[in-house]
Amino acid sequence: MNNNFPLKNIKMVISDFDGIFTDGKLCVYSDGKTSKQIDYKDIMAISILIKKGIKFAIISGEYSKAIDILKEKFPSIETFQNERKKLQILKFLSKKYDISPLEMVYLGDDINDEECLRFVTYPFTVPNAHQSIKDIENIHVTTAHGGSGAFREVADIVE
Repeated sequence: MNNNFPLKNIKMVISDFDGIFTDGKLCVYSDGKTSKQIDYKDIMAISILIKKGIKFAIISGEYSKAIDILKEKFPSIETFQNERKKLQILKFLSKKYDISPLEMVYLGDDINDEECLRFVTYPFTVPNAHQSIKDIENIHVTTAHGGSGAFREVADIVE
């Protein structure tokens, strides 16, 4: 990341889930059950944002029980699952909370996040993101990889 931080006057942080909160891998067991891992630093980052008075949302193209668990732990967060039209949700949140793209941070790592990353003024991705995402103009790449504290890295610089 560059030295234009901290980010001031941010009112909302929006994130993809798989590849940002997780390493993007799905463990499938022989009985058909699946699992994903979340770093506690990233869970703490949600709490940090809430304490700073910054709204937080997850927009995921897939369903994950892990997102349900985060919503139970932090009832004030917005969660959207199985959403293929992420930009539509992002614009809905912008209107609902009267927050402009200048006041939003978005974290995403793959092609289904591209429109959202181009919509906000402060787009972030992870080192293991798809190359087309890392090539977006003005995108900031975290030092940490997805699932290893990347979300916390961003939360720590948002004010």
